[in-house]
Amino acid sequence: MNYVSTRNSSKIFKFEDVFIKGLADDGGLFVPKSLNKYSQKNLLEFKNLEYKELAKKIIHPFIGDFMSENDLSKIIEKSYSVFRKKNVVDLVKIGDRSVLELFHGPTLAFKDVAMQLLGNFYEYYLNSENEKINIVVATSGDTGAAAIDAIKGKDNVNIFVLHPNNRISPVQRKLMTTGKEKNVFNIAVEGSFDDCQNLVKAMFTDKTFAKEIKMSGVNSINWARIIAQSVYYFYSYFLIEDNNEPINFSVPTGNFGDVYAGYLAKKIGLPINKFVVATNQNDILHRAISNGAYNVENVLETISPSMDIQIASNFERLIFDLNNHNDKKTIEVMKGIKENGKYEIKKESLDKINVDFLSSKMDEIEVLNTIKTVYKKFDKVLDPHSAIGYGAFDKVNLKGNNIVLATAHPCKFPGAIEKAINIKSKLPDELLFILNEKENYDIIDNDLDKIKHHIKERI
Repeated sequence: MNYVSTRNSSKIFKFEDVFIKGLADDGGLFVPKSLNKYSQKNLLEFKNLEYKELAKKIIHPFIGDFMSENDLSKIIEKSYSVFRKKNVVDLVKIGDRSVLELFHGPTLAFKDVAMQLLGNFYEYYLNSENEKINIVVATSGDTGAAAIDAIKGKDNVNIFVLHPNNRISPVQRKLMTTGKEKNVFNIAVEGSFDDCQNLVKAMFTDKTFAKEIKMSGVNSINWARIIAQSVYYFYSYFLIEDNNEPINFSVPTGNFGDVYAGYLAKKIGLPINKFVVATNQNDILHRAISNGAYNVENVLETISPSMDIQIASNFERLIFDLNNHNDKKTIEVMKGIKENGKYEIKKESLDKINVDFLSSKMDEIEVLNTIKTVYKKFDKVLDPHSAIGYGAFDKVNLKGNNIVLATAHPCKFPGAIEKAINIKSKLPDELLFILNEKENYDIIDNDLDKIKHHIKERI
């Protein structure tokens, strides 16, 4: 499979370039030049596969000659052996909807599903290429821990994680900062997640710096994450017994990556009806999808910190699609967003978006009330992000099989859970030790030169 950048559709890349670079040199995101679609017959062949086997079938066409199918099988087996569920994820019924639990990996968040795979992809690549690379990643809470767990202790690779200081939950932070591996570096930036993301993007687009440190990225913009996450849409679709009814997914999202993975699954043949983009008060995606106003506002701190984002990086891939893969138009739109913080989506494009996507928004009181109601009625505890996904189906009228993506374990947000239902949500036994471990991170100003200097000193 060949890939292009959303900002240059004439230059061709292979999966290896796409995976290692993360972000294109021109600042664009990588997408396949074309996609093959599965037939109904293909889908029937996938229906009874275990998760790992299904993952191999879905992922292999995207990675071409990066590795053999046999090597991919071994890596998938190794990556998912650290999950607490045999089939990686779990689909449970809560009331009139199904909840897809994606938090059974080592850092209790959906990011583990892709990140464990990426960590082993890096190891495979570096062993064969005899290279050393430095991963630099921004996190709004969960990506960092998942990336560190996947990369820690591996040879020939360092990882630098930027998180917004005092804007993630203490458990999220401790899952990142209590490790002792020498190839892991945590940086707390005085600013928001968007500031962290902008710093990482600026480092990528500084070609001299990026080349000097052999920089790579594992944020949700990395295409390898998108393909790995598309697998659980297929898997959960096949678990629904009566799929004569339409199937809809509600996805709590800030960066548009997880829901874009579902959209990819639909584009390659999975007959999904609608995606509900579920947002908190930082509702740029809700405003964009419901009335066409993709306007950047100030980030509010909420009890669902992984969604405290105003620039949804993966949205650029949808913009590229809406403009029929016209790179010039994509550049124009992205330039407008960067310079003016605005993109008014025309009605024709908005109608196109609404074929696949609806959206909803929840404020803090609604999130707490949803956690409370679900616990009272069904004796199930949802974390704030998953509660936003669950509550979204109460705000949009969609008939059929409704599936909510539960993106994080409630124990990562003990403050919010206690406030909602007066219960202390505990970490799984195997992670309790982090609460008493010494943390290791550096607090640095939101200053590109200082961050670059800090990284160069440590490699």
